[in-house]
Amino acid sequence: MTPATQPRAEARSWGQRLVILIPYLWLIAFFLVPFLIVFKISLSQYATAQPPYLPQLDITGGFETLREFVSELSFAGYARLVSDSLYLSSYGRSLAIALASTAMLLVLGFPIAYGMARAPRQWQGVLFMLIVLPFWTSFLIRVYAWMTILQRDGLLNQALLALGIVDTPPVWISTDIAIFIGIVYTYLPFMVLPIYATLERMDESLFEAAADLGCPRWKAFWLVTVPLALPGIIAGSLLCFIPIVGEFVIPDLLGGSGAMMIGQTLWLEFFGNRDWPAASAVAVVLLALLIVPLVLYQHVQARRLERGD
Repeated sequence: MTPATQPRAEARSWGQRLVILIPYLWLIAFFLVPFLIVFKISLSQYATAQPPYLPQLDITGGFETLREFVSELSFAGYARLVSDSLYLSSYGRSLAIALASTAMLLVLGFPIAYGMARAPRQWQGVLFMLIVLPFWTSFLIRVYAWMTILQRDGLLNQALLALGIVDTPPVWISTDIAIFIGIVYTYLPFMVLPIYATLERMDESLFEAAADLGCPRWKAFWLVTVPLALPGIIAGSLLCFIPIVGEFVIPDLLGGSGAMMIGQTLWLEFFGNRDWPAASAVAVVLLALLIVPLVLYQHVQARRLERGD
């Protein structure tokens, strides 16, 4: 390397390091630091004060103050999560609804993505815009629109009565059916787009080879299309499952108060009961539960890369 090119090489090296460093700084500032704050609050005790927890860290008090602060922290908030059935039922209900909703989204989203990928090239852009078009409207407005549609005298019941399907208008609001309708409608693009991105890159010659070998269409679909679309299926499922578990707005507006999801319980503890330590413990456990599928997905992807798939 000549002296003239050495400064350029050093500048490129620093530029590459900066590009790599920026995402880590972003994660530290907006994920790690807030998580550590929430984790610290989860180890505190409830208090009728402002903020409503003790102990509070005083960095000017020296080492003795810091040691006293650490000695007052406890895992009592986490013990409450295990002993109180409210939290256990909220976690179980959230996981059950998230799993069922993700399965529904996959059943609906895969045929849509497959149809988009097999559509003529000039129509794929139009179909893509139709999928993302709901994002142009506010999320809250869309949920409120479903509240209007699902009311006792709403559009859905009017259509069912006009078609003679029902004699009396059924109740939709404050039911699990309404929650599933809102979730599936809201998260459908998150399932369709990753699968479409995978199917759109699929080599058509693979189907021709399967047909030449005497493979029926349904069997070629199961043995060729589905395995090749698996990365998109997994990505779409994670993009849907993870936010659905912590969903608050849809179950709060469309569902009932009889059985709450964990997002509603979290809001109740923070803003209703003002029990920040319990709410923080709920948030930390929820985050730990959601990290599990991400770690499993990363492990599977690493194994696939090692095999050269």
